[in-house]
Amino acid sequence: MIEPFQTTFSVPMTCESCVKDISTSLYKLDGIQKVDANLKDQLVFIEGTAPPSSIVSVIENTGRDAILRGSGTTDSSAVCILETHSNAVSNKIRGLARMVQVSSNVTLVDLTISGIAPGKYWATIREAGDISQGAASTGGIWDSLKAKVLGSEPKEPRGIFGSVDVDAKGRGSVFLDRPVAIWELIGRSMVVCPSKEGPFQREDANTLVGVIARSAGVWDNDKMVCSCSGKNVWQERQEQVSQGMA
Repeated sequence: MIEPFQTTFSVPMTCESCVKDISTSLYKLDGIQKVDANLKDQLVFIEGTAPPSSIVSVIENTGRDAILRGSGTTDSSAVCILETHSNAVSNKIRGLARMVQVSSNVTLVDLTISGIAPGKYWATIREAGDISQGAASTGGIWDSLKAKVLGSEPKEPRGIFGSVDVDAKGRGSVFLDRPVAIWELIGRSMVVCPSKEGPFQREDANTLVGVIARSAGVWDNDKMVCSCSGKNVWQERQEQVSQGMA
């Protein structure tokens, strides 16, 4: 059973009618337990078990945009931007994995990908965080050696997170729960590919890879302007959408 967790989103709201519209729509989504909207700060706080990607879709269906600003608690969240290393592709970013730890050994993974060929893909965590050669330099599946038990059938490595089906439009999404902690994943890489084991080809546009990094908890990110680029969150959001990231 998935434990409830918290997420916070930036949402443009102009009046109490906006708050009511968003709250009413969200409560119709399976897994939503609590919605608290702050009109002044343009923030919506949510508690429940619904995937962040589903929450964004519901808010967008009200005619408004939404940006995930944090999830879980401090040091319990991570994110992985997935991209192809193929030189034949101009728009390299093809997916995003959001991760939040909800108990001592359970982490939820909200994976969305787009712009790749239809079919079944596997999401795996790799031993190394080296993506200099794309997926080819990430090493073996994480925990694969520890998963082998002498005198019995080998257990499935914890690094095999699961599969996602990509539709005819090149889009796929899945919500997974895995027996891992966030601290075990930070600095490793994730590969999304039709094959679990490889071999991986750098020029394969349908093999995605990224490094897992920490992300903000619910109360950890109140900045509206990036100190690096000088762009506000909505300008950065527009760039992300143009690159195929939800």
